[in-house]
Amino acid sequence: MSWYENAIIYHIYPLGFCGAPKTNEGGEPVRRLEKVLDWIPHLLEMNVDAVYFSPIFESVEHGYDTIDYKMIDRRLGDNAMFKHICEEFHKNGIHVILDGVFNHVGRKFLAFTDIQEKGQNSPYCGWFQNLNFGGHSPCGDPFWYEGWNGHYNLVKLNLQNPDVCQYLLDAVAYWMDEFQIDGIRFDAADCIDFNFFKRIRQFCKSRNPEFWLMGEIIHGDYNRWANPEMLDSVTNYECFKGIWSSHNTKNYFEIDYSINRQSGANGGIYRNIKLYNFVDNHDVDRLASKLEKEQYLNTCYTLLYAMPGIPSIYYGSEYGIKGAKRDGWDDSPMRPCLELNELKNENMALYQHIVKLGRIYRAYPAMRTGNYHRYQITNRQLLFAKELDGQSLYVALNLDENAYDMQFNTQYSGLVDVLTGKIIPVENGCVHLHVEPYSSMILVNDDIVNVQPEPKPEKEETPVEIAVGQQYVDLKGNTYTITAIATHSETLEELVIYTNSENQTLASPKSIFMENIGDVKRFRLLS
Repeated sequence: MSWYENAIIYHIYPLGFCGAPKTNEGGEPVRRLEKVLDWIPHLLEMNVDAVYFSPIFESVEHGYDTIDYKMIDRRLGDNAMFKHICEEFHKNGIHVILDGVFNHVGRKFLAFTDIQEKGQNSPYCGWFQNLNFGGHSPCGDPFWYEGWNGHYNLVKLNLQNPDVCQYLLDAVAYWMDEFQIDGIRFDAADCIDFNFFKRIRQFCKSRNPEFWLMGEIIHGDYNRWANPEMLDSVTNYECFKGIWSSHNTKNYFEIDYSINRQSGANGGIYRNIKLYNFVDNHDVDRLASKLEKEQYLNTCYTLLYAMPGIPSIYYGSEYGIKGAKRDGWDDSPMRPCLELNELKNENMALYQHIVKLGRIYRAYPAMRTGNYHRYQITNRQLLFAKELDGQSLYVALNLDENAYDMQFNTQYSGLVDVLTGKIIPVENGCVHLHVEPYSSMILVNDDIVNVQPEPKPEKEETPVEIAVGQQYVDLKGNTYTITAIATHSETLEELVIYTNSENQTLASPKSIFMENIGDVKRFRLLS
């Protein structure tokens, strides 16, 4: 199973996150994006496996109007800075996903400006969709071209042109080779030629079989894009809408219908796809602005983590911040500049709930990849199980203002709500469940999430010398076994050689292996 099939993804819109100027006026790069390094402990606490950066390439305005596919937008920093960010993320076990805006470019893109200068003598005339010199563009050019979705500041590329395809593949190779990025999200994937996706899949997977390819799809049959020849996953807009809508209309039948249609144990049409799930992003209103009641946030995020697919959190929404389009078109309220220390004053209860969901997601394979099986449903209550290899994990949701009692049968002699650590009695195989208003419960047979950590010693421990055979656990709960201590042949730096649970051999400088992230050791000795 590939890393992304079990991932928790954190989505950042960098230009907003960094408070960058609205338009790119040139000048020296400003290393604003470096502040994301201070968020690493925060991401680790949330058990984040990957950060998906919305556009970071040099652009005219909002990032989706690319100027240069091999340069970090100067409003965010420079390539050397971003390479350091990628290295630090990878050291902490966090993958890096970039936004590939390959359907269109900005009007300052080199090939387009060459046509503006040379007209029909430009060698790039075949690079753009429906370019012709029989009239004028809405922007005043002495030629016509196709703009994406009627936006003429977004010039649509001709992806059937071999030179365009090769240019984009060269750009992808650059980010894979120089920065070791781990995946691409394809913007406007529904507009992109299928043959291009087939070619880029073969290209990327031949370089890195674990490279993740995900497309933005809003409508249609997801199987058309997510299949063994093209993409690994697509955006699950159907369930995005179903999550908030089922709460606002007090109708859990809506989201249950969508989940069963997509991934139900009795023949869901997308059972072979790990869809990219979300409750908000840079293009839609923040969940806290979309919901009619703030109390629904808890159950919405429980659904996000427990339903089949890959959960994604949009930056800041883990604290319940709000943001909605202005005048129906201005996206800036959903893309704010945020400082982590200021977010601590927001909805900390929601944040702690999401942190707990991340721990549960990491601890229980059934939560990540189990089959969805609905047990009970009313308009305002939903009880379902995630079942895997004979193991069951139960999820109970109550969006009502009143408490609700449920009753169901189980094969277990006892259960625990891992969200609270509360013991749930089982009598003769029957569970009597009392679900509080606006709340959720996740019931398991064995609680490995709420085990209290060993108390810290009153005085500092003597450092333990690393030795072959020792076992260590990282901040995400993954275990490793030391197999050797080595010396770098050039730098003479000490290296720790170790294997993970999948028997993969890894290496880290000893100084990094032994360092702390905040007040917590990166790797803690188990035995």
